[in-house]
Amino acid sequence: MVRVGAHSHAPLLQHAGHYGRRGGVVTDLSRPLIVLDVETQHLAHEVGGWGNCHKLKVSVAVTYNAATGLYHAYQEEELDDLFQELEGAGKVVGYNLLRFDYRVLQPYAPPGFSLQSLPTVDLLDHLERRLGFRVSLDAVATATLGRGKSASGVDAVHWFRQGLLEKVIAYCREDVEVTYEVYRFGKERGFVRFWDRTSRRREVPVSW
Repeated sequence: MVRVGAHSHAPLLQHAGHYGRRGGVVTDLSRPLIVLDVETQHLAHEVGGWGNCHKLKVSVAVTYNAATGLYHAYQEEELDDLFQELEGAGKVVGYNLLRFDYRVLQPYAPPGFSLQSLPTVDLLDHLERRLGFRVSLDAVATATLGRGKSASGVDAVHWFRQGLLEKVIAYCREDVEVTYEVYRFGKERGFVRFWDRTSRRREVPVSW
C-alpha cells in the first residue's frame, strides 16, 4: 500500500495556508487514528433528499492524522490517495460518518472497498444511541469546548461553486479540528455536553 505523506499534497496545503503540525494524542504510526470530514458539490434537495447522499459528489475531504499531527486535503480527483490513507487507519473518527461522509465517498471507492467496514468511531451515531435523538456538532462543540462551527455545509457548497476552494478547505479543516477536540474531551473525561432544544446545557456519558 502506498502511504500518503505530507509531500503528496504540499502545493495544495501550502496554497491553503492552514496546514501543518499541531499537538495531539499520539497513536501507533503504523495504524494511526484518522479524523475525516467531507464537503460536497451539491445540496441534498438538489439530488432528491438525504437518501441520495451518494449523488452529492465530493468537493473536498480533509483528514487529520493524530500520530503525525498532519492535515491532508483531497480534491475529487485525489480520492484514491484518501482511500489509501483510510485503509491504513487503526481508527477513523468523524461526526455522521456512517450516514453521510461514507455514503458520499462510496461511489469513488475502489472495487471491493467498503467504507462501512473501516474501524469507525462515529460520534453522532454514539450520541444518538445514548440519547435517542440526534444533536448537531455545533451544539456539542459549543457546549463542550466553548467554540463551534464558523459556517455550514451549505456555505461550503456555495463557496465551491464560486471557486473559493481555500475557504472550503479551511472550513472542512475546522470541522475536523473541532471533531477531534470533542473526541479527545470525551475520551479523556468520559462525557461531553450539548445544548438541547430548550437551550439547556446537558451532559451525556460517552465511551468511544
